[in-house]
Amino acid sequence: MEYTFKRGYTPDIERIEGILRELFSSGITRNGERITLSYGALKSCQIWIEKKKLNVLTESLPGAPDDIIMDTNRRFRKFLEKATGYTTKQRVQMAKREVQGE
Repeated sequence: MEYTFKRGYTPDIERIEGILRELFSSGITRNGERITLSYGALKSCQIWIEKKKLNVLTESLPGAPDDIIMDTNRRFRKFLEKATGYTTKQRVQMAKREVQGE
């Protein structure tokens, strides 16, 4: 997925890494401009910035318990909001507009 940054939210990989470390206590590695995360119901999550957009590629852990899934989703939504400046509702509206515009 590609996410746009709200005005005032810089597309800076250092800032993104700081937010990840704040919300996900472990399982974070960085290789150059890519950050990899493994936490809870996320088997793997790759994060990078390309063309001033936040790119996220996730792979879920099959069979994860519901409480772990809910915790992981809550943390991930919080990460996206802190990183991009947009709430979940705003991101959904933007995605709908993009689809309609094509």
